[in-house]
Amino acid sequence: MSTTGNPGTPGAAGTGTGIRLHAPAPGWAVDADVVVVGSGVAGLTAALRCAAAGRRTVVVTKARLDDGSTRWAQGGIAAALGEGDTPEQHLDDTLVAGAGLCDENAVRLLVTEGPDAVRRLIAAGAVFDTSAETGEIELTREGGHHRRRIAHAGGDATGAEISRALVEAVHAAGIETVENALVLDLLQDAEGRTAGVTLHVMGEGQHDGVGAVHAPAVILATGGMGQVFSATTNPSVSTGDGVALALRAGAEVSDLEFVQFHPTVLFLGPDAEGQQPLVSEAVRGEGAHLVDADGVRFMLGQHELAELAPRDIVAKGITRRMQEQGTLHMYLDGRHFGAEMWENRFPTILAACRSHGIDPVTEPIPVAPAAHYASGGVRTDLHGRTTVPGLYACGEVACTGVHGANRLASNSLLEGLVFAERIAEDITSRAAEGSGPGIPVPATGPLQPATARYEVQRIMTRGAGVLRSAESLSEAAEALETLYTTALGELEAHGKTAEPGVDTWEATNLLCVARVLVAAAQRRAETRGCHWREDHPGRDDDAWRRHLVVRLSATERRALVVTPTDSADFPPVDADASGAPRPWTFPTPNPSSQEH
Repeated sequence: MSTTGNPGTPGAAGTGTGIRLHAPAPGWAVDADVVVVGSGVAGLTAALRCAAAGRRTVVVTKARLDDGSTRWAQGGIAAALGEGDTPEQHLDDTLVAGAGLCDENAVRLLVTEGPDAVRRLIAAGAVFDTSAETGEIELTREGGHHRRRIAHAGGDATGAEISRALVEAVHAAGIETVENALVLDLLQDAEGRTAGVTLHVMGEGQHDGVGAVHAPAVILATGGMGQVFSATTNPSVSTGDGVALALRAGAEVSDLEFVQFHPTVLFLGPDAEGQQPLVSEAVRGEGAHLVDADGVRFMLGQHELAELAPRDIVAKGITRRMQEQGTLHMYLDGRHFGAEMWENRFPTILAACRSHGIDPVTEPIPVAPAAHYASGGVRTDLHGRTTVPGLYACGEVACTGVHGANRLASNSLLEGLVFAERIAEDITSRAAEGSGPGIPVPATGPLQPATARYEVQRIMTRGAGVLRSAESLSEAAEALETLYTTALGELEAHGKTAEPGVDTWEATNLLCVARVLVAAAQRRAETRGCHWREDHPGRDDDAWRRHLVVRLSATERRALVVTPTDSADFPPVDADASGAPRPWTFPTPNPSSQEH
């Protein structure tokens, strides 16, 4: 169920919903100035900066410290580092890919601060591939870029190298970490300010079971939500936990309908589920071609950049060709590279393909689109501040306005790096004051059974995948609502809910983000970026060059409140009753909410 807010007037900042996951009371607690949730490039960069400024910093991560989404990034990190390239050119390519919905101020920050941020990453220990002749960083191209500006490491293992360097820096700095910990909910004081998080630690260690980290500043860097679909490039831990937590805490999310489907994911069969091997866009950047079973390069003539068009265009091109020919995949042909190039430039991809019985040296690679990246997320300002005082977000969990309707290739690592630094600067510029104690909030929302995870994935893959329509989205919305209302009815009538545990918490979070995604996709009656409506095939700037802001209502059986903005500009994250921005000090009183 979703309701509509008044256009241009999203809900007041910092309004709590009173909804929490069912979980045991915390049995242990840690005190800190800052708690960072997530251990990718965004989370670890923010943690290192905060700790360097003398703030007691705790990093909480769902798996091992080096097991976040960053390590899976193959292609690289985009920045204007090459001769003749400029931040302005990088900005232009980003704005084109974002299809009219990028925040130009956010993009300008990204591209101007990005090169120095990459240099600081190198100074922290990250080693990028360099030219044997010049010693300069080697740069490649990816989709949507008109310049070679993608720095890479280990050929196609950039994320793994960045993760290695940052993890080593965190260990060297002596930052406290809590691994194998699923974050549950935000702790808030009596005035709605952030007071820390509750979390569940899986397995043995210094902490075990449900506990709490008390801190007046929380940085969400939890990564994506790709597991909401059956096939994704995301690891199994990417279950939308950060977005769901933020919604329950009263924060706003935006642009969740814009899920990027990576065009070239290794096709493992029609029944393949879970994380699928990615075939990096850099393979096309080095000259591989997309072809159908007859060897025809079907992207020629569809875009000036052919196979290197922005990802949404390539994913649509592949999907159209599959529909035309009644097939389940296309092919990526890089046989002309030869064995030496495959082995030196793309060793990870080569090994993954061969492990599944495919040799790219001698045969084309079967590929199909799969869920890859959430362009939207928890809405922030240019300092990573959300609509809840003291709660920050960066990386894939955040919606900074950089990506608009479609992320430009390899801008994600850069966004995490740049905005993590900006968050740390904002936090450390404030007095290190404490917050009030977190107020226990009884759980009022139902937990989903563990099996709901797979039901959500099937519903979303069928109804809200690459190609959507009013009919498919309506069916998805109805099926998701049935899952929710059935569990809610059992809770309200009989006090029954699924047994608290990692599987049921993750399933509940997945259902939450799926409902938001579908509600926004139903409202956006156009095709833009990576949101493709076959019943509305055109882009409608007059009606839809605007964002959809979603929050969770504390009334109306937990309805989603979907509010269009007045324009492509986001309203301030912290505003008075008239919508005018006002300064935010740490901590501040929480303004009252206005229901729509």
